[in-house]
Amino acid sequence: MTRTAAREIAILLGFSITASDSFADEAADCFFDREHYNTLREENEIFAEYPDERQMEYIRALVQLVFDHRVELDAYIEKYARGWTTNRISRTAGAVIRCAMCEILWMPEVPNAAAINEAVELAKKYESEEVVAFINGILGGFIRGEVETTEEN
Repeated sequence: MTRTAAREIAILLGFSITASDSFADEAADCFFDREHYNTLREENEIFAEYPDERQMEYIRALVQLVFDHRVELDAYIEKYARGWTTNRISRTAGAVIRCAMCEILWMPEVPNAAAINEAVELAKKYESEEVVAFINGILGGFIRGEVETTEEN
């Protein structure tokens, strides 16, 4: 399984958590139950391979970061979405943006450009061109406004 596939699984899991009242670790435990996971193969080819230990660690860490920082991440989304609230953004687009922001802020092993590029490429699988451009714009503004400013200080 590639890092891209692991990232997509993290986004899908993050998406499902926003639709429920589950805690990240509880939702991940249920999601990665081998029997349940195997049933997902029929729905999406991304689930053809079960994550190995390193991939599982990455997925769980990313999902936990999104869960723990969702209020902060949503504030960033609203700041850089210029006039849009998180309620107006599709849950899939929100999950993609939150995961990319988490990689940028708290996963230094993932280069910022890679986090944005991967987010845009994954969004293309699920969203229209306009939404993909919107996601790219939010993440670009976020980098310029939050990350580059921090690096300059």
